[in-house]
Amino acid sequence: MDLFDKCKNFITYKEIEQAGLYPYFQPISSEQGTEVIIDGKKILMLGSNSYLGLTVHPKVKQAAIDAIKKYGTGCAGSRFLNGTLDIHIELEEKLAKFTKKEKAVLFSTGFQANLGAIAGLVGKDDYVIIDKSDHASIVDGTKLSFGEVKRFLHNDMQSLEKVLQSIDIDAGKLIVVDGVYSMDGDIANLPEIINLKKRYNARVMVDDAHAFGVIGENGSGTASYFNLIESTDIIMGTFSKSFASLGGFIAADAYVIDYLKHFARSLIFSASITPASCAAVLASLEIMQNEPELIEKLWANTNRMRDGLKNVGFDTFQSCTPIIPVLVGDDMKVLQYRKMLFEEGIFINPVVSPAVPKNKALIRLSLMATHTFEQIDFALEKITKVGKKLGVI
Repeated sequence: MDLFDKCKNFITYKEIEQAGLYPYFQPISSEQGTEVIIDGKKILMLGSNSYLGLTVHPKVKQAAIDAIKKYGTGCAGSRFLNGTLDIHIELEEKLAKFTKKEKAVLFSTGFQANLGAIAGLVGKDDYVIIDKSDHASIVDGTKLSFGEVKRFLHNDMQSLEKVLQSIDIDAGKLIVVDGVYSMDGDIANLPEIINLKKRYNARVMVDDAHAFGVIGENGSGTASYFNLIESTDIIMGTFSKSFASLGGFIAADAYVIDYLKHFARSLIFSASITPASCAAVLASLEIMQNEPELIEKLWANTNRMRDGLKNVGFDTFQSCTPIIPVLVGDDMKVLQYRKMLFEEGIFINPVVSPAVPKNKALIRLSLMATHTFEQIDFALEKITKVGKKLGVI
């Protein structure tokens, strides 16, 4: 059989395209603020991960421009060899201080941060234990490790304890969870996870991709939110969301970071984060710490949207963050919902199986600090209108 047969036979997306419902790879012709330009039309953006709206902040854009003028557009090598700049060291030191950890190390993407940390730490005879709703980068990190992978039911502490009970108490164990789950919009039960970690001699890593800029002191993440920084062994973050850039990092005790700098393959064998990306994060970090009103506005917007959706009868699952899933059910109905909302001037993200269980397809809304109440009320009106047309409510 030809290796490419699977490619030739992959026609599902063409059928969806022909039905006018294909939602992916939609080109945007503007910066990504609360409104974007698509096909020459102004659209309200409710699908962005720029929770604080900093991708369009003048200080962030200027910082990136200034970095290009000083350092050029790239580093032409990996951090391990010729690709370490003084600006990288500055950002690592500030991220360590921000997360209240001893040390931090940068990766070229958040995906690579998870790959490098998990595969670098979990070896033969070790175990990595993950939530069934963990991000794909965590799952792929476990596949690259030489350890045994165990999974527990989403945010189910009894299920996690059963897994831990099945493992030798003396074996190396790493529990990896999302701080804020990107589809459900709920927060990991970190206090109980830490209790189980201590009881069963494990270590804990928290992926705070969707938590930074959202929860914790000055948006410093899940461990801060629960006042469990010291007990949380590893904190991972991405720059493509609240930090308004591209890249990722791991923060932990100094000896853990020193080890990863010599054993994380996705760090050693990848080109380093660009100067512009690095400078944008530094500027975003400064704004995040000095302008707490942005986070307050994010939560005001979030509460207004969630309360409005629930008041008209939408099921928003257990969401308690600016990620708000809305249950629709059928995959094709979700695609119809997305198209009809687009025609009404709203961009949302459709989520269908297998990303979610069958008949649990949803639309996923993401709030930003820079949304206005008028935009939120407009969106609520349109989401309700289309929801009634499709029989969702």
